[in-house]
Amino acid sequence: MKIVVFLSAILCGAVHAADVDWAGAQLVTVQLIDDKFVPDKLVFKQGTPYRLRLENRGEDVHEFTAPGFLATLEVRNREVLDAGGKEIALQPGQKKELYFIARRSGKYPLVCANHDWDGMDGEITVEP
Repeated sequence: MKIVVFLSAILCGAVHAADVDWAGAQLVTVQLIDDKFVPDKLVFKQGTPYRLRLENRGEDVHEFTAPGFLATLEVRNREVLDAGGKEIALQPGQKKELYFIARRSGKYPLVCANHDWDGMDGEITVEP
C-alpha cells in the first residue's frame, strides 16, 4: 500500500526529487559518438528513478537535445541542463549524469542540435 501511494504521488508530481532515494536509481548509459547516439532508442518507465549517464566519445561538442522529454521530468540535479533546460551539452571526452523521474508517458524526439543535419537523432519513449 505504501509503494502504491508513493508511486501515485510521483506520477501526480507531489513527490520532489529531494524526497527520492537516488541510491537505487536505474543506470542508463548513452554514448554520443560523432553523428550518432548509442543507443539511439531509449525507453524509460514513468515513475522510476533513473541515472542517465551521457558520454561524449566523439571529437566534436555534442548535445543531448530533447526539450519535450526534459520538460516532463522531475530532476534532481538541474545544473546539468543547458539552454534553459532543453539539452545537455558535452565537450569531447566529457561525461555527465542526469538523475530524474519521468512524470508523463509518451514519445519524444532526440537530436544533437549541432549534428541533426547529419542524422544524429533518436527517440525516447516513456512507458506508463
